[in-house]
Amino acid sequence: MTGESGPSAERPVGELGYSEAAAELDEIIAELDRGVVDVDLLEVRLCRAVEIVEELDRRIRGARERVAAILPRLEQVGGESQEP
Repeated sequence: MTGESGPSAERPVGELGYSEAAAELDEIIAELDRGVVDVDLLEVRLCRAVEIVEELDRRIRGARERVAAILPRLEQVGGESQEP
């Protein structure tokens, strides 16, 4: 996070880079593990963590689909270079 506190200081999850989102998720998990989250913010932090997990999962699935679409092209190129 940026050092500012509270949900209003947080950027929308979709605007975070993958590494930023993963780092924020790690931070939230560490806060929850240490028990340092104020009970009034517990739901907010947990919801933010869920949003991040959903966004990271969406990005991973999208990347897998794009890679799966590209692989046949690579296999075709590899197959052509092996012909005499």
